[in-house]
Amino acid sequence: MYDAASEPSSAIGLPRVGYRWRICALLFFATVIAYIDRGVIGYLEKFLEKEIGWNSIQYSYITTAFQIAYAIGLATAGRLTDRLGTRKGFAFAITLWSVAAMLPAVAYSVETFAIAMFILGLGEAANFPACIKTIAEWFPRKERAFATGTFNSGANVGNIVVPIVVPFLTAELGWRGAFVGTGALGFIWLAFWLVMYAKPHEHQGVSPAELAHIQSDPGERTGSVPLMRILPRKEAWAFAIGKFLTDPIWWFYLFWLPRYLQGTFHLNLSQSRTPIIAVYTISCAGSVLGGWLSALFAKRGFSANASRKFALLSCALPVVPIIYAPYTQSLWMVVLLVGIAAAAHQGWSANLYTITSDTFPKSAVATVVGFGGMIGALGGALFQLATGRIVAATNSYIPLFLMACIAYLAALGIIQLLSPSLKPARLD
Repeated sequence: MYDAASEPSSAIGLPRVGYRWRICALLFFATVIAYIDRGVIGYLEKFLEKEIGWNSIQYSYITTAFQIAYAIGLATAGRLTDRLGTRKGFAFAITLWSVAAMLPAVAYSVETFAIAMFILGLGEAANFPACIKTIAEWFPRKERAFATGTFNSGANVGNIVVPIVVPFLTAELGWRGAFVGTGALGFIWLAFWLVMYAKPHEHQGVSPAELAHIQSDPGERTGSVPLMRILPRKEAWAFAIGKFLTDPIWWFYLFWLPRYLQGTFHLNLSQSRTPIIAVYTISCAGSVLGGWLSALFAKRGFSANASRKFALLSCALPVVPIIYAPYTQSLWMVVLLVGIAAAAHQGWSANLYTITSDTFPKSAVATVVGFGGMIGALGGALFQLATGRIVAATNSYIPLFLMACIAYLAALGIIQLLSPSLKPARLD
């Protein structure tokens, strides 16, 4: 058992924090940057609608371009990360997406914005497969849900930073400068990654006690696992279908919530800042609490399978009241409902990602996450197209909130059907 007290003490006499949590902090900041980069266009959408001259359907084409590229990237990113290793794979990905995040600064039409977002989607597709693989390398199973929730909470922080920073950058540098300024953040992170990252057994910052803790799980399979051995497994499809049904809801919040609030309640960029910040501030707790929930159930004597499933159910139920959002005339009631639903999604996501390392060896985790993420991104692309047409045809968001209401419970039912016990997949 790992004991922090066995670590060398710091200069002020406190136990040293395990190096694995510094790696987790790097993953957190990478996720923050990813969500800043993809969130700029959503926040500026109503502003750019006047500047560029697009409508809701054309905007859906731009966001769909991102989602399709995200799906394509995920189809290869996980496998590429497993082959190249986390350090090289992540470095390449963040370089590509940081450049792509700056490209909208030179866009001038729906088509050129779509091209920029397509390239951004290709690069950002590697973030979650690489993060989940890193967690599997650096944390024992019992800590993975909490560590995943911790880095995944960076999505909420990124969404909070966008309405704080983007209006300022837009006022000072223009909307084109906002894309350049936020895109440059990735290169700062890259420098820290290259200096700090190595595998645990090769890292000088990892003590023997911490390394023993990291490697405390029974021996896991090593070596590359072909995708064709993964595809027939029900466990892979349980994760993929869970992503297909619930990822589109998160993307709906990310790309359409600013437009919904600005249009429904007649807010400008500055006025929509506080409601958007409030939504993602509420949701911040969801990711960490979602990972903590499964650990809590385990401590109470639940099996690993029951702990994970009860955590997923605990996150699915708070989403149901979102159906009331399009019926209320209160801005702050919408903020509360969406904030709780977004928090629940983050907790759901932390546990959903972790079932990949519950059921597959470390050597296959990034490939499984990439495959499932691809299916989720395809679902997101279909949902983006549907959203644009529904909004244009009906000027109503009711069908979209209804889909959000039922998606998580439906996904949990399918996960239970395909993987009732979360046993390790048989790959031989």
